[in-house]
Amino acid sequence: MQKVLILVDVQNVYYTTRQTFNRRFDYNRFWALITRNTQVVHAFAYAIDRGDQKQREFQNILRAIGFTVKLKPFIQRVDGSAKGDWDVGITVDAMQYADEVDSVILVSGDGDFDILVSTLRNNKHKNVDVYGVKALSADSLIQAASQFHPIGTDLLL
Repeated sequence: MQKVLILVDVQNVYYTTRQTFNRRFDYNRFWALITRNTQVVHAFAYAIDRGDQKQREFQNILRAIGFTVKLKPFIQRVDGSAKGDWDVGITVDAMQYADEVDSVILVSGDGDFDILVSTLRNNKHKNVDVYGVKALSADSLIQAASQFHPIGTDLLL
């Protein structure tokens, strides 16, 4: 049985599925799909914490599915822009836990992860499956992946 590390960029999947399909990602269906015939060693969902009740309920759903939810506070800048990105945290966890698994599953279309995916494949010799909304996923990330799986209506609520 293949050992896997799952890394989900919650903000990226939320905004890309909403923008493209006006629907939400189905985490339960995704979990059922990727855990078939695999052993999940670690599964992390990286999110921004705004502190509202609906968001806490969603985070509890992710935990009940099997994810460890990692939260970062939402930061509103003086100029009105917002900050809340997990790129470094996802990268650190990927490198920290890669040696424990055979394969890494990344859910994000963010092109900033192309270097991470290439490093996991070339230096750590890991299979890296990337799930993302194709129209909003960086070509460099798609090319870096061992296999790219476009998120379509089969993985949406």
